[in-house]
Amino acid sequence: MWLWATFASSLLLGVYEVYKKLSLKENAVVPVLFLTTVFCSLFFLPLLLLSEWAPQSLENTLFFVPRADAKTHLFILLKSFIVLSSWAAAYYAIKNLPLTIVSPIKSTQPVFVLMGAFMVFGERLNLWQWLGVLVSIISIFLYSYVGKKEGISFRRNPWIWCLFLSVLIGSVSGLYDKYMMVNFDRMTVQVWYTIYQIFIMLPLLLIYMHRRKRGKEQAFDFRWSIVGLAVFLCLADFLYFYALSRPGALISVISPIRRSGVLIPFVVGALFFKDKNIKAKAWILLGVFIGMCCLYLGSK
Repeated sequence: MWLWATFASSLLLGVYEVYKKLSLKENAVVPVLFLTTVFCSLFFLPLLLLSEWAPQSLENTLFFVPRADAKTHLFILLKSFIVLSSWAAAYYAIKNLPLTIVSPIKSTQPVFVLMGAFMVFGERLNLWQWLGVLVSIISIFLYSYVGKKEGISFRRNPWIWCLFLSVLIGSVSGLYDKYMMVNFDRMTVQVWYTIYQIFIMLPLLLIYMHRRKRGKEQAFDFRWSIVGLAVFLCLADFLYFYALSRPGALISVISPIRRSGVLIPFVVGALFFKDKNIKAKAWILLGVFIGMCCLYLGSK
């Protein structure tokens, strides 16, 4: 069951990436990110209130949010900081880079999750996993050559560095997720880490508003795609946490499958955003998929 939940999460995550691009195109990043956290919290707020005021209505369902002690909330707060840092870097990257470059590189995140498990937890990689790592890294280097044709230097472009920072922090988040799903309730984690993000974002929003008054920040344009962005993110994460919490679930399998939804934003970027060098990127994307398949085969 956790495998099917992971596949569904990957499709929703692919649509989420498209809505993210629509929301950020020629728009201010901080307000979009803040509203994303607000709408996500509103999505879960009824479940939290029902769990507190009428627990019998949700008990023994997938949507019940148990109470948590102070220690648990500290772990969840750390999760909020990690995720928000990854999102912030990713939002700036996807705003300023072609979707057909951002999404495939983001899809290599499982490689860094696996390397993290290797370095932090002492897990040993087998031949298939090492092959997956090698193919994925080669694909990243090939993307750097395609990027040069579009005037994007992988060494000097700050948005490329934001993208890689997002991938690295996201990998840390993936490893931390597995730990949290073993030790804490999945709904408690998802609901509260979403709510905490609002309070973390508030100071950044105030700074943005102050700088905007002085003409140092881009104007914000509200778009309904931001609501869609939040909805698809919540649904994708809900299925992701459900998959991770199931007995026998493997983060080394879940992570590459979840990123297979990259095909959706890639196609949208090619057809609707008119990204360039699609044929070359498609061949490299095939290399990324081969790398993910190797990780999957090595983790079975």
